[in-house]
Amino acid sequence: MSPLFRRKPADLVEDATASVTETPSDDNRRKNYTPSKKELGVVTPKRAPQGRRVEAAPADRKEALKLMRERQRTERAEASEGMRNGDERFLLARDRGPERSLVRDIVDSRRTIGSFFIAGAIVVMVGSVIKNQSVQLASNLLWALLALAVVVDSVFIARRIKKAVTARFPDTTQRLGSLYLYGIMRGLTFRRMRVPKPKVELGAKI
Repeated sequence: MSPLFRRKPADLVEDATASVTETPSDDNRRKNYTPSKKELGVVTPKRAPQGRRVEAAPADRKEALKLMRERQRTERAEASEGMRNGDERFLLARDRGPERSLVRDIVDSRRTIGSFFIAGAIVVMVGSVIKNQSVQLASNLLWALLALAVVVDSVFIARRIKKAVTARFPDTTQRLGSLYLYGIMRGLTFRRMRVPKPKVELGAKI
């Protein structure tokens, strides 16, 4: 009997299925086929993590405290210098904003009576303790003149601030009264002691 008839029907089905599902060999693949790195066994090296370099932790607590103090000292010096130079990042809330920068320039561009007020007050205090009626009278008169001069000068400062701010910042949300007080208080301070320090020269046009 022929071997074909000796085989079981199940064997014939398996042979037919194997002939259909047989995968093509590498020789039968397309010529432009490029095998992947995984198939070739090539491992791609991982990149080193990027970012801020982390400093090594100090060896002991004493060294850590020393580094912390040095860092704080550096930060304070940077903040102080930035505040003096008018850097918005370091300014106090009362000094921030273009309107207040304009007010500072208005005050710093002229001589104010208020900058002489402290010196005059010292003279008045010294004269008031001298037991001489003429000196005491002169001290009281000087005090009255200083107070009157400061009031008049403050009025002029407020008028200049109002004119400049309303012209350059018509939509400002800053209260003019707050800007007046800010400018007057700056005018009462010696020019060299003002913070932020003046950016304009005396007599400059604002």
